[in-house]
Amino acid sequence: MEVYTVKVEEATLANGGQPSAGAVYRSIYAKDGLLQLPSEIESPWDLFRGAVEKYPQNPMLGRRQVTDGKVAGYVWQTYQQVYDLVMNTGSALRRRGVNPGDRCGIYGPNCPEWVMAMEACNSQGICYVPLYDTLGANAVEFIINHAEMSIAFVHESKITSVSLSIVSFGGMTKEQKREAENWGITCFSWQEFICLGNADSGLPIKKKDDVCTIMYTSGTTGDPKGVILTNEALVAEVLTYEHLFRETDRVVTEEDSYFSFLPLAHIFDQIMENYCIYKGASIGFWQGDIRYLMEDIQEMKPTVFCGVPRVYDRVYSGIQQKIASGGLLARKLFEYAYDYKLTNMKKGLAQHEASPFFDNLVFSKIKQGLGGRVRIMISGAAPLPRHVEEFMRVTSGSIFVQGYVGLTESTAGCFTSIANKLSMMGTVGAPVTTIEARLESVPEMGYDALSSEPRGEICIRGTTLFSGYHKRPNLNNEGIIDGWFHTGDIGEWQPDGTMKIIDRKKNIFKLSQGEYVAVEVLESAYMQCPLVTMVWVYGNSFESFLVGVVVPERKALEDWALLNNVSGSFEELCNYPKARNYVLEEINNTGRKFGLKGFEMLKAIILDPTPFSIERDLITPTFKLKRPQLLKYYKERIDAMYEEVKGAAF
Repeated sequence: MEVYTVKVEEATLANGGQPSAGAVYRSIYAKDGLLQLPSEIESPWDLFRGAVEKYPQNPMLGRRQVTDGKVAGYVWQTYQQVYDLVMNTGSALRRRGVNPGDRCGIYGPNCPEWVMAMEACNSQGICYVPLYDTLGANAVEFIINHAEMSIAFVHESKITSVSLSIVSFGGMTKEQKREAENWGITCFSWQEFICLGNADSGLPIKKKDDVCTIMYTSGTTGDPKGVILTNEALVAEVLTYEHLFRETDRVVTEEDSYFSFLPLAHIFDQIMENYCIYKGASIGFWQGDIRYLMEDIQEMKPTVFCGVPRVYDRVYSGIQQKIASGGLLARKLFEYAYDYKLTNMKKGLAQHEASPFFDNLVFSKIKQGLGGRVRIMISGAAPLPRHVEEFMRVTSGSIFVQGYVGLTESTAGCFTSIANKLSMMGTVGAPVTTIEARLESVPEMGYDALSSEPRGEICIRGTTLFSGYHKRPNLNNEGIIDGWFHTGDIGEWQPDGTMKIIDRKKNIFKLSQGEYVAVEVLESAYMQCPLVTMVWVYGNSFESFLVGVVVPERKALEDWALLNNVSGSFEELCNYPKARNYVLEEINNTGRKFGLKGFEMLKAIILDPTPFSIERDLITPTFKLKRPQLLKYYKERIDAMYEEVKGAAF
């Protein structure tokens, strides 16, 4: 059995109130030390500048051309053309009084201007601060003030959401300019702003420990936290991607093309796009409309594709539906081809060697669904269900890897699986080459990092960790203790040195599309509904939506039954579909009143006439929900709810 980690420190016993911690491990590909940055690379600007020198005429940024409302093919700007625009934009920022170390906002969907704004900031040592819609309007205003921004690059559709000097991604109407001026806001179109700059202006010296970006996260309750990431953290994360690809398969090259649709405002896509820029690859942007996503992919025909589990789950479900609706002969052929190739892959053959015949005869149509040229597929943001990962590895016609993106605080990837290593399925792989990892025991949850099957909270340290929270020093010690960042995820080391995510330490988790959910906040909001006596909200990283169990207020439900000419006992009412739908609608209405977002709404509920009790081991003596026990108690009904909702969606 191949083992993908090496032990570098022994385990420690519990001491002085601190729990025990397992041994410290690092990647086998970093057995002699963590990856170090080359002396000639100080910041992400050096990655871009180096690519311009090597590949000046290579297409860099592309978008679909729109003429008179009609969408045509992709139009590209070369590395040299982008560099010239970036130099002018960076110079214009300085002329507007934005100096190295100052903060500049970027607010809008993925597009060439987003990347150029980022590189303009990088060129001048200006800290860029992404803004995005899911934070909410109040949070955007909070970040603008908290980060003390003086200017922001903004998509035309977001102009009215920002109350400071604005550079539009495109043009500006006279009405928009007049409205902004009435508010005392200075506005520039993209072209106007570029003309303020001088491409021959000198550039300041950048250092590894300079702040590159502050990324505000919506992962917890209260105001968003500004995660400080240095030049070193971003560059190290980019270079570990290159290192692992080089060690285990094929690196991205200047001949590759990447499809940009995951939010650039999030760390995962930023790292991927910086990596592609470093390699001189091309980046093509979607139109920003989910209705035309597949059309954009077909037009661009990328070779590198990144997605979150929800995307791959939709691909899997769509293909399964087509197979099920096909003829018996076609279905049997697919099943035979799938089993044949999977068997060969289990024997150690790489995916492209396992069955070239069936790749061409059966699986080529699946590859064509993503344009026909994809050779690298990556899944991140949340764990991918094992059956979906297996399906993609067998049928996609490309290498398929998943990683543990962890948190913004870890600059995206902490662990990654390795191409063509089928034994890693169901895990998030081994540590990347910039971090060391260990498990810390969580006695209150029954997880022991020193047991024969080590389980505990995943803790990491290394060069890709954040440098603290902006203007929130009181929060820094909550996550980093003795140099170890505590991720909040519960992991289990596998015998081959890979990590499996099995739980969350806190009641905060990601849905499969990458959105954080703080269930206690949601439950607190839903408890304000007059129909609710008790509520438990459930979701996990393999599903894209939430469900719940509600103990309804008896009189309120019986009053509804009387008004709607529905007869039956309280227990019978709880099983009545119309009663269930009524309660679901009312608690979601309550959630909206409390400002909950769409992904925080419940898609389905169970009505239980019997309150959660100590006798059923569902609550503590202080009436706190015992979540593992609730899941065990209701698991069959929870699973049935998920199946029912998914079935109705199709």
